Amino acid sequence: MKQQTSFFIDNLIADADRPWNIPPAVPGMPIAEVDTPALILDLDALESNMNKVHERLHAAGLRVRPHGKAHKSANIARLQIASGAIGICCQKISEAEAFVAGGVADVLVTNQLVGAIKTRRAAQLARQCALSVCVDHQIQIDQLAEATRDAASRIGVLVEVDIGHGRCGVSSVNAVVELAKLITRHAPQLSFAGLHAFRGSAQHLRTYEEREAAVDQAVAMLRDVVEALSREGLECPTITGGGTGTYALEAASGLYTEVQPGSYVLMDADYAENIQGENDDVLRHALFVMCSVISAQSHHAVLDGGLKAFAMDRGVPKMVDCDSTVRSVSDEHAVIEPGESRQLPRIGEKVRLIPGHCDPTINLHDWIVAFRGSHVSHVWPVTARGAMF
Repeated sequence: MKQQTSFFIDNLIADADRPWNIPPAVPGMPIAEVDTPALILDLDALESNMNKVHERLHAAGLRVRPHGKAHKSANIARLQIASGAIGICCQKISEAEAFVAGGVADVLVTNQLVGAIKTRRAAQLARQCALSVCVDHQIQIDQLAEATRDAASRIGVLVEVDIGHGRCGVSSVNAVVELAKLITRHAPQLSFAGLHAFRGSAQHLRTYEEREAAVDQAVAMLRDVVEALSREGLECPTITGGGTGTYALEAASGLYTEVQPGSYVLMDADYAENIQGENDDVLRHALFVMCSVISAQSHHAVLDGGLKAFAMDRGVPKMVDCDSTVRSVSDEHAVIEPGESRQLPRIGEKVRLIPGHCDPTINLHDWIVAFRGSHVSHVWPVTARGAMF
């Protein structure tokens, strides 16, 4: 196998237009031979997480629309759809374009599109897929209406409600109703598709009771909005939101119709800090960054992955294969120190680390090395890497 792997890699390098960007692995290769630093994905753990969450939401009668911003991978999105998801979400129109090109037919952009460039791109993309977007201001609606008229396309429009995150969205019932009315005036190009109600900060509230209180507050507010829309003769076909930290609560709300978990198929060190409720699903870590030890001194060792391999907004990555801990991270290196065993990995050894935050970590890599057991199954491109526009 080692000779065969070497043959494949040698030929990849020889044939590559950009030899500095060849994949770190090939299918069939032992995980121990993957070049580093590499983003690796445990398919058994991913599938276990996906099946648990999808089954729970489907049993409650909700649709599943996973958030593609977490993995940015058309390959993973197709797995999610095959497992019962109706489509995906993303944050940028460029992400939506990448997913549609990768075979996804139903996309919700959970963000506001402002400006002629973005709205025209959305209107053109809506000719190729079922596309929905969010608004919280009349200007966004007017620009979408003009773009869809010019493109002869149709877009579903959800009014974003600020349920406590303090970011995008309107927070008054009257504002929601007025925006919904404005959307309906631009039929058939625009249709009022419902409400987007997501509170990212609630996903990371550490105790179950805190997360439950946040969702209860949101549901009470949204019920008032739905009743006000109904009094105006406006149906609200979709109420979408929620995420990996609260999906079970939205499923039990009796109000949400669709939930948007993103990190659930990957998991990261930050989500592992949440205290689980009695009936919460136990999700496994599926995403790791594999690094090699390139230097070892008496009291520390150095890995070949640093800030360009791990996102650090949620803290340092966590070691998996030994009890060493990450002491510091710089551009190209992570320095680790021994734990209770006082043992450090040796030069040349490969170790796995759990990133603090999976979403921005994914965006640092070109490839996802998907494995089962001890061998590589697939090497997938990060389809929407760098899609920020």
